[in-house]
Amino acid sequence: MRFMIMVKANATSESGAMPDESLIAAMATYHEELAKAGVLLDASGLQPSSKGWRVRYSGGKRIVVDGPFTETKELIAGYTLIQVRSRDEALEWTRRFPAPFGEREDGEIEVRQLFEFDDFEPSDAVERFRELDSKLG
Repeated sequence: MRFMIMVKANATSESGAMPDESLIAAMATYHEELAKAGVLLDASGLQPSSKGWRVRYSGGKRIVVDGPFTETKELIAGYTLIQVRSRDEALEWTRRFPAPFGEREDGEIEVRQLFEFDDFEPSDAVERFRELDSKLG
């Protein structure tokens, strides 16, 4: 089972301010523990939305909208991707996640389970994705 731990953005992360050394150290320690346990798949921080864009699909057209985006509560500042045996194990790891902006600043993480190929009904399209995944992995 794969889970994505998403750090919700706030005004500080959207300003482009880099985290302080103590937060980087806490995150490094946590991710080292994930790696040592063999559950870490990937992790990274994201640049602020001012350096990104969205593509809106409407009426058969694609409209590109440049950042920044004002609804900070809906933005993601970073993520960690883990693979564990159960939801309970994922929950245990997320309880240990460091406060995303340090102990003095409010923060929030959201955890979502990823779909696996076995979640889908067998089809040619799903098989194409399986083949692609085997080439990438």
